[in-house]
Parts: sequence; C-alpha cells; structure tokens
Amino acid sequence: MEVGLAEPGDAAPYDAVTFRRQLEDKLTAAAASADAGYPDNEGLVIDPETGIPSLKAHRSEGQRASAKALEQEIKARMPERSLLGIISRTAYWVEWWRRFGPASGNEPKLKDPFGRYVITTFVKGTNMGPYEAARHIPGVSGHELSLAANRHFSIPTLNEAIADLVNAHARLDISQAWGDGSAVAADGTHIDTYLNNLLSETSVRYGKPGGIAHHHISDTYIALFTHFIPCGVWEAVYIIEGLLKNTSEVKPTTVHADTQGQSFPVFALAHLRAST
Repeated sequence: MEVGLAEPGDAAPYDAVTFRRQLEDKLTAAAASADAGYPDNEGLVIDPETGIPSLKAHRSEGQRASAKALEQEIKARMPERSLLGIISRTAYWVEWWRRFGPASGNEPKLKDPFGRYVITTFVKGTNMGPYEAARHIPGVSGHELSLAANRHFSIPTLNEAIADLVNAHARLDISQAWGDGSAVAADGTHIDTYLNNLLSETSVRYGKPGGIAHHHISDTYIALFTHFIPCGVWEAVYIIEGLLKNTSEVKPTTVHADTQGQSFPVFALAHLRAST
C-alpha cells in the first residue's frame, strides 16, 4: 500500500482528491489537538493583539542532590580515558578498522594495519595533519600516515566503519536509556575552512567563510550521518538525503529540525516515505 492512499476495499477511490482530503483531515486533527492543549501549556504564549506565538525561556530548576551524587559515583566507577585510547578500544572490540585497506581489495601490506589505521583515524579526525602528528607520535612518519589516509581510506569505507560503530552502540543497554532510535535531530554546524575550497562560502549568518557540517544525531546519542554542505544551501534539502544514506541498523522515522529544516517539498517527501 502506498503511504497516504486508501487501502484496497475502502470506499474512497485512489485519486489525488482523496489523498489531499486525508492529509487535510490529519492536519486539522493535529491543529485541534494543539489548540486543545494550549490552555495547559505554560511555555507557549500567543500575543492577543498580533496573534504571534512565542515560547517562554526555559529556566532550569538546578541540579538535584541525587543527580550530583549519581555524577560522582559515575566518575568514581568510570576511569578517564584518552581519545586515542577510546579509538583503540572501539577498533579492537568492533573491528571497524577492517573496513579500510587498498582500493584493490587486497590485504594491506602493512606490518601493523590495526595500529596504522587507528593512528590515522585519530590524526584525520582531530584535523591534526599527518606530518604534525608524526612530530608527537613516535614510531611513525608523516609519509606513512599520509599514505594510509590517501590510499587505504575512502568515503564509502568510512561510512561503513561508522555504521559498524552505530550498530554496536545501539546494542548497548545504556543507549536505550535515551531513546529507541526512532527519532533524530538534524542540524548544521559552521566549520571554518580556507577560501580556496570548492565548498567554501562566506556565511551570511556567521559572517565568515567556511562550510556547514550537517549532522543527523540519533535519540540514542550517536551521530548517524554527517554531510558537509555549502553555507548558502537550505539545510532541509539534505534531511531526506541523510536518512537515505544512513546504512546502519538504526532507522529513524521522526526528524526534529529548526527553521532550516522547514520545507514544503521535504514535508511531502517525508510523508510519502512514512517519516515525520
């Protein structure tokens, strides 16, 4: 059955008029539900003169004593880890490093591919640069790190490794304490770049050159997909694309976005693919 159309056997015909009526009824019911809840919604205020709605600033009640005690207990039981140590541990347990290798598909002719790929991931992920990293990491040269990054890493294999981590994270009990993976938040973050870059633009909002890292963050608190886009693009264009390119086992059906996520075509496509 196509989303939004009548089921076989229903009296309503399969046509555009029926499809539109179904959407109108659904939106009318949602609006009526929102109106009915307005008197009890202390955070929403509608100006009686202009009719413009606004949200009150939410003020925190402060951290409870039980929350402080929990925080102290977590810190006592969870030792502090270094970033490189975390990458090494996840590579060992999840084996995402096996996604990388020569473009030919052959086994890497490296003495220690595990160590080389872990260090390369750390270097590229922190934007340190291979030759700068080699000055601080003994036993590896800038040429070796650069060679691994350029010839053994690619966008498809990086996405496969990310999917491995997302799937492993979704199987953890603690991830279910935040959500079930059915919702994501889509938002962009300005990233400074050099002007001599195909994606670099001067952002009107931020007043400086760069690009936008558009993230899809799951309600289980892990990034499902990230897309680097120009500053002048309306972010809603990439909301559906991020969902389609997500290859992990976490399949969200609800997307939360800010003003940049508002678009009638995107709303229509989301409805047709049973997303909200």
